[in-house]
Amino acid sequence: MITKRIIPCLDVKDGRVVKGVNFLGLADVSSPIKLAEFYSSCGADELVFYDITASAEGRKLFTDILTEVASKIFIPLTVGGGINTVDDFDRVLKCGADKVSVNSGAIRNPDLVREAALKYGDQCVVLSADIKRVDGEFRVFAKGGREDTGMEAISWIKKCVGMGAGEIVVNSIDTDGVKQGFDLEMLEAVCDAVNVPVIASGGAGGIDDFTKLFKALPKVDAGLAASIFHFGEVQIKDLKQNLRNNGIVVRL
Repeated sequence: MITKRIIPCLDVKDGRVVKGVNFLGLADVSSPIKLAEFYSSCGADELVFYDITASAEGRKLFTDILTEVASKIFIPLTVGGGINTVDDFDRVLKCGADKVSVNSGAIRNPDLVREAALKYGDQCVVLSADIKRVDGEFRVFAKGGREDTGMEAISWIKKCVGMGAGEIVVNSIDTDGVKQGFDLEMLEAVCDAVNVPVIASGGAGGIDDFTKLFKALPKVDAGLAASIFHFGEVQIKDLKQNLRNNGIVVRL
């Protein structure tokens, strides 16, 4: 049985970790460097670092902070935000990232996924999809959830996997920050459509939400969350012990 991963997410704005609800109302949390060190030492399997306003502001990702974060941790690091070219992949990987997450850049230029996968390998290319229900359809959003692309999400994800995306992060805008549980309907639709690892993001409110996620959808490879970890509502070691007690394979 595949080991399930627990992944904290650092949403970084102006050099600080922030968190909001439904991608809005951002509040300051902490230093990304301090939080990254904490998660690396307390049992997180990986870490995700998103420069959440890079795309909307039309600028490159904060590489100075990223380099320091990468130097302080001993777990795999996925980085996204303002990734628009293969050169951006190169720059972020040279800062210490293990995988690169692309969202708005792939929407603007889908060939970016193919080009990056050919150069760095499928395992390096992570498609991050911000999805919201619009008129009964799963719709892809760009620029940090600010812009409806009009594209149907499942077909978009299948297309990107076909071009070489080796992992999918499914960000449910509908459940983001609401703490009522992961968007199981949306996640099931993605898992049924692709055969690469799927990471669930958006909606975790407590330990039971992770247990429910992995029991309901065994195909989901990882659970990603932010505020419940940042504010100490859930300790990763307690979460993993509970998962193991429920027959879910995790690394303790």
